[in-house]
Amino acid sequence: MDKKDYYEVLGVSKDASETEIKSAFRKLAKKYHPDVSKEPDAAEKFKEAQEAYAVLSDADKRRQYDQFGHAAFSGASGQGGFDFSGFDFSDIFSDLFGGSFGGFSSFDGFSGFGGRNSKRPQKGRDTVVKVDLDFEEAVFGTKKTINLNLNEKCDDCDGKGGHGTKKCDNCNGTGTVSSRQQTLFGAFMTQTTCSKCGGRGEIFEETCTKCHGKGRVRTNKDIEVKIPEGVDTGNQLRIAGKGEAGVNGGPNGDIYLEFKVKKHPLFVRDANDIHLEFPIDITEAVLGCKKEVPTLEGSVKVNIPAGSQNGDILRLKGKGISDVNYRRKGDMYITLNIVIPRKLDREQKKLFESLSNTDLNKEKEFDRVKKYL
Repeated sequence: MDKKDYYEVLGVSKDASETEIKSAFRKLAKKYHPDVSKEPDAAEKFKEAQEAYAVLSDADKRRQYDQFGHAAFSGASGQGGFDFSGFDFSDIFSDLFGGSFGGFSSFDGFSGFGGRNSKRPQKGRDTVVKVDLDFEEAVFGTKKTINLNLNEKCDDCDGKGGHGTKKCDNCNGTGTVSSRQQTLFGAFMTQTTCSKCGGRGEIFEETCTKCHGKGRVRTNKDIEVKIPEGVDTGNQLRIAGKGEAGVNGGPNGDIYLEFKVKKHPLFVRDANDIHLEFPIDITEAVLGCKKEVPTLEGSVKVNIPAGSQNGDILRLKGKGISDVNYRRKGDMYITLNIVIPRKLDREQKKLFESLSNTDLNKEKEFDRVKKYL
């Protein structure tokens, strides 16, 4: 079954502000919280609202969703949707249910649904990298070395955070601690993540000195990526599994390269087509000629028809840019710009005066205007 549009779930428009998104989620959270609402599908609606808010309240996640929809987060959780188990909802729930709820960070932290399972593998965070490209690099493709600062799995403890494990004596190995909380809506039995073991149910006999128990270390590294031909400004390239290290054995996140292409001094790009404004003199326009015209793949001979007018467009099929997805090539369009001389010597002036007395000024274009004079 297709997932619902996140904007529809929250009841906001696609250009909604952060404040509007937060306000919409607060209303839904208060309405559908499973410990308050009596509606049979409250739990599902509450979870949908949480997932929508977790994405739309994050600028990077929202941008990815606007561009790719739910496919941007495919594989991010066991259900094929966005994994929001690590998202912090505490500011919302603290406002709605009182400050004592500040320890909850996700839907799974509320009664009736169990504490958050911190043992569950979680995918690492995705990373967006801005990449500047020259015009030719975007057109023909290139290789780039990208410098990254990422959290990678600690090799000393194999990402576990320590050495030697034993059952947590604070939660008795369950990973959660139950408590009774009195709120404006009545009494709640809540389960919070164990603060001592972080929900794992286990603690280490010895904390890893390299990662200080986090299981991940900050690493600076270079990766070489192949950029396909035909990319344009705003396009993104996904590099799967090269992002931040996952948690509890979860897969690495992805890297998204977002391109910005510099303008060319001569060519103007329009999708996969190329436009060139090409100057010719008045004699070449009248008599016609063959001209060397620059293209993306070198110069070619182009026939300029006799009687060409300023602004006429010539098409060179297949001389544009390869489509980044289908490898079909666009076309090149040459717009003729007839250059009128600003100064004439005496001989040139006599030639033009002689021409003015010939049938050149008997063209229909002139006659069409003259009848109104």
